[in-house]
Parts: sequence; C-alpha cells; structure tokens
Amino acid sequence: MLSVLANRTYRHLFLAQVIALVGTGLATVALGLLAYDIAGGSAGAVLGTALAIKMVAYIGVAPVVGAFADRLPRRAFLVSMDLIRAGVAICLPFVDQVWQVYVLIFVLQSASAAFTPTFQATIPDVLPEERDYTRAFSLSRLAYDMESLTSPILAAALLTVINFHWLFSGTAIGFLCSAALVVSTVLPKAAASAPREGGIYAKTTRGTRIYLKTPRLRGLLALTLASAAASSMVIVNTVVIVRGNLGLSQRDVAFTLAAFGGGSILAALTLPRILDRVADRTIMIGAAVAMTIGLGLLAVLTASFGQGAGYWHVILAGWFVLGVAYSMSVTPSGRLLKRSANADDRPALFAAQFALSHCCWLICYPLVGQLGAGAGQAAAFSAMAAIALVGTTVALWVWPQGDPDAVEHDHADLSPDHPHLREHHRAAQPHAFVIDDLHHHWPRQ
Repeated sequence: MLSVLANRTYRHLFLAQVIALVGTGLATVALGLLAYDIAGGSAGAVLGTALAIKMVAYIGVAPVVGAFADRLPRRAFLVSMDLIRAGVAICLPFVDQVWQVYVLIFVLQSASAAFTPTFQATIPDVLPEERDYTRAFSLSRLAYDMESLTSPILAAALLTVINFHWLFSGTAIGFLCSAALVVSTVLPKAAASAPREGGIYAKTTRGTRIYLKTPRLRGLLALTLASAAASSMVIVNTVVIVRGNLGLSQRDVAFTLAAFGGGSILAALTLPRILDRVADRTIMIGAAVAMTIGLGLLAVLTASFGQGAGYWHVILAGWFVLGVAYSMSVTPSGRLLKRSANADDRPALFAAQFALSHCCWLICYPLVGQLGAGAGQAAAFSAMAAIALVGTTVALWVWPQGDPDAVEHDHADLSPDHPHLREHHRAAQPHAFVIDDLHHHWPRQ
C-alpha cells in the first residue's frame, strides 16, 4: 500500500490530507464539547443541527464545483479553500451563541465541499493505474481512520493541560500546513473534455444524472445510508452518552471516539488484500449487515442497562465493531466511482457522490440528535438500526449480483461528429444499451 508514496505529487497531497484531517479531528472533539458547554443536556440536538447544516453546504456546493472542476486551476483553488477553512477555525473559539456556531459551520463546510471532491478527482490523474489508485484510496481511507483514532487521543492529552477552545487552533494550523503542501506540488491538468451543450443546470446535474443511472452506484448510495446511520450515532451522541448519561470526563469522550477509529483502522489495513480476492459488493453489503445488527444490539443493551456500571465498556466494544463495519462499507466507493466514469466526467461524478452521500447524513444527523435528546439513546439506536436495514435491503435490490464488467450502450444524444463518438467507433465497441440523454462509459467491475 505504501508504494504509491514513491510518487512525489501524491506523497505531498497525502501529507496535506493527513495534516488537515488531524486538525479537523481536533475540531470534531472540540465542537462536541463546545455544544455541551453552550447547550448542556441538549448538546446532541445542537450538534445534530450543526452537522445537518454541514450536509446542506455539501449538497448545495459540491455539484456546482464539480460541474466546473475540470476547468479550474486546481492548485490555486485547493489552497484558497484551505485558507478559508483556517480562517473560520480561528473564529470558532470565540463564539458563545448557538447561531454563531451554525453560521461558521456553514462557511467552513462550504469550503470543504468545494475542496474535497476536487481533491479526490485529482488523485486518479496523479495515479492513473487502477492498482495504484486502489492502494492510494485505501491509504486515504486509512488516513481518515487514523485521524479517528489519533485525533481523539491527541485531544485527550491536550485537554489535560489546555481548555478545549484551544483545539480549534490546531485545526487552523492543520489547514495552513495543508495549503503549504499543496503549493509545493505540480498537479496534472484535468483531462481535456469535449464541449458540452446546455446551461448551468445541465452541467451541474450531469454528474448526478450519470450517478443515478448506474446500478452499482445506486447500490453504493443505499449502502451510504446504512453507513450514515452508524456514524451519525457515534459522532452526534457520543458526548451525550459519555458526559451526560455516564458522567465521565472530556478525556473519556475522546477515548470513546478513538474506539470507533481503532476499528476503522483495522479494516483499512486489511481491505486492500481482501479486495484483490473478494468482490466489492460482497464486502460492502456484508459490512452494512454488520452495522445493522450492531445498532440493533446496542439498542437492546441500552434499553436494558443504559446507565449501568459496565455500560461504557459496551459502548467501547460497540463503537469498535461499528468502526470496522463502517470502514469496510465506505472504503471501496472510490473504486466504484473510478470504474463508472470517463476521465472528463470523473470530477462531476465524484462531486455527485459527495453531495448525494451527504444527503444520507442530512437525514441521520438531526434525527439521531433529536431522538437522543427527546426520546433517549435506546430510541436513537433503534431508529438508526431501522435506517441501516432499509439501506442494506435497497442495496441488495438495486445492485445486481452479477454486475457486469462493462455495459453496452448507445450514444444516442451525440452528434455524428462528436470527438468521443468518432473515437468510440474507431475502437469498434458494441452499441446496444441506451442511457436516455447521457453518454457514459461503465468500465470494468
């Protein structure tokens, strides 16, 4: 997996991602504690709403950026988004009202919604070979998981000597270092694409229309709903369970989040070899089943002894299992996206995944926060288990088990002199399957 770091450009981009993620992880811990500091027992509802605002920013901004990402100066754009995020992070320690948290979160996450799909779509151009890209994506997933483990542990250590407000400074430093590393790279230009007809609406919705017409990606979206149910319970209600229900310390909040990250790391380390032998669909649906069962069991155990002496250990074990299943469910998604798009459509498709997947979190974040605050944690676990079951069932239905390596198709919407159509004819590919008004390749599964 580490062999891809021999590529200097990817190495710098990966380090930029890691440093920014550590800063973001510190902000995640600090944001939960800030919500508890402002709202007390209603912290779950406040945090759920803040994260829902984050999802609204992602859903609204990412498709617009994805439509024009192949025409943007990548390096300058990525650096600008990092600087905006650093500026917002510096402001967060000074807020003392809930509405201020909401406004700053919207600005911060709008910049992230512009940064992330552009960053993701750049990696296949840096590492065009699928084997390299697969390992790069697994390494990227490992970075996310390491952040889930190391950031809470680092936060726990820092909280012994500083107030949680100072954790936001670490976030700002992380974004500034990320910007410096991006500046140090020479990014490849986006692949030249043929001119596209239509206005802004057609361009901004192109990636979404391609996404929703691809069976394996519809299955991916359903599985993302199951993953969102599990991760939302962890992110939103950990601080409420540990601080409010069990009366434990800020450090214990960080350690509990680290249990989820530890499970994710274990999965990320083993997945590359497993994916060489086992189909993506099998792994991802199996992981969704595990999340559904895990949430259901935690609902039963919470209703039975939600405030007992050993309940924290139940949560630690449950978070670890959910972390393993979550990572196994989401890690292969980049492989599916890369296989389902031509180079010129890739930025739009990554942006569509970014926006559509966060619709799932937009559903789960406020729901799990409100249920935890109003009906109790057992109800929140039960609701998330039900949502995970729905996502898993839909994925089994819409994602064919015999997903073909390539789907025959027709370019019914293209003029005869379209450059891609001329190239396609030269390659003597069959044309049988019509995808409405979209021209799109589905490479091998």
